[in-house]
Amino acid sequence: VLDAGCGTGRVAIELARRGIRTVGVDLDPEMLAAARAKTNEVRWIRDDLATMQVTRRNGEPMVFHVVVAAGNVMIFLEPGTEAAAVQRMAEHLVPGGLLIAGFQLLPDRYSLRRYDQDCAAAGLELYERFATWSRDPWSIAARYAVSVHRRPPAAPAEVS
Repeated sequence: VLDAGCGTGRVAIELARRGIRTVGVDLDPEMLAAARAKTNEVRWIRDDLATMQVTRRNGEPMVFHVVVAAGNVMIFLEPGTEAAAVQRMAEHLVPGGLLIAGFQLLPDRYSLRRYDQDCAAAGLELYERFATWSRDPWSIAARYAVSVHRRPPAAPAEVS
């Protein structure tokens, strides 16, 4: 799992505690220092989500089954960089991989409609949507959305 916008590591640390290999990325050095102080079970990387290129230590690109952007990451991005961040997160997914993002739906902020458009432009399709992280049903009146977008699975190889 790639914890995009990991902050002080709350989500990444819990995933690692459950045995899930996790990488945390955040731009804020103070938040990453707090995360590093809590555990070395997670690889912590300082990078901007709009330009990130997560690689293995040998320089090979890393791809993930899940990229999660929890805690309002999408509305805390530098305005105007959201589409680039979605594109970068999508590029780090394996075929069939999931991008899961939850954020408040606030007037005059990054909208759910725009997020869906940015996901579609990045080659992702909406898979599920909820009103909370507890998977409460989403409705147009919701003030929060947890969206699950999927990178389409690879096409099966042709048999000749």
